[in-house]
Amino acid sequence: MVNNTGLFVYFGSGLFVTLSFVYSVIIFFSHKPRAIHDSELYYETVLLNNKGIDPIKYRLPDHSKESLNPLDNIKVSLVIPCYNEIKRLKIMLDEAIGYLQENYDSEWEIIIVDDGSSDGTADYSLELANEVFKLKPGQIRVVKLVKNRGKGGAVAHGLKFIRGEFGIFADADGASKFSDLSKLVQSISSFPKETGAIAIGSRAHMVTSDAVVKRSLIRNFLMYSLHTLVFIFGIREIKDTQCGFKLFNRKAIWEIFPYLHTEGWIFDVEVLIIAIRKKIPIKEVPISWHEVDGSKVDLARDSINMAIDLVITRLAYILGIYRDTK
Repeated sequence: MVNNTGLFVYFGSGLFVTLSFVYSVIIFFSHKPRAIHDSELYYETVLLNNKGIDPIKYRLPDHSKESLNPLDNIKVSLVIPCYNEIKRLKIMLDEAIGYLQENYDSEWEIIIVDDGSSDGTADYSLELANEVFKLKPGQIRVVKLVKNRGKGGAVAHGLKFIRGEFGIFADADGASKFSDLSKLVQSISSFPKETGAIAIGSRAHMVTSDAVVKRSLIRNFLMYSLHTLVFIFGIREIKDTQCGFKLFNRKAIWEIFPYLHTEGWIFDVEVLIIAIRKKIPIKEVPISWHEVDGSKVDLARDSINMAIDLVITRLAYILGIYRDTK
């Protein structure tokens, strides 16, 4: 007969082998953001007096000291991740620029991060800024990524170079009502600049609205399945983690985005995981939202990848593979 000591050694060895295997699998599938290419540290903008697109590339602001003070009196910086968005971008910019001009005078900027588009999104953005919106140099800054990184990578890259007191990212499809920005800003304005704070747009109040009811059965099934996984893995007080309308003060940006690992669709969840780990206040704010055609999400493939990324990301933090400090 095997004595108690033998059983302990047997099961202990089995547990060690299992945990070692799991650890190795998580390391293998963990995300490693690529290094920034030299050309991605520059932006393009329009010429003075709207005489055309400036062929000279300008250096993005140096935030190596992670300053908590905004630059050039900019209040709000809007980051728009774009991948082949010629068909949808103008409508979104029309609403956003109109609101920013009316409410922030010239104290705003838009950073368009072209995530390796093949349809000329970057040039189109500059043409709109110059010929349609008649903007000043620097009000729209277009950054081209040399290779597609994913929405998370594009958002993280843009937010690291903002000049504003607040940085918000919004999807290029214009699904969120941009004037709801005022609600997000108001919800975290009382926090001092030394305290990180986040305001996230939420569609949770719309679960019975036409926008959700008219979705296909499979889309709703996948949406609720993802929400269930997010709940299981520890984000239980936030009802809508995936809305592409999130606002950060500068402190929150420096506390979160330099440590972001996930560059795909599930990056929103990692942003919230880091914020919760660092006890950064998160305000969930109901916003208006509508379904827009032209989504880049492949329901079956991307839903599976998002589920895998979520599991990998959560376990990587639990096992200490991912770190959120230097």
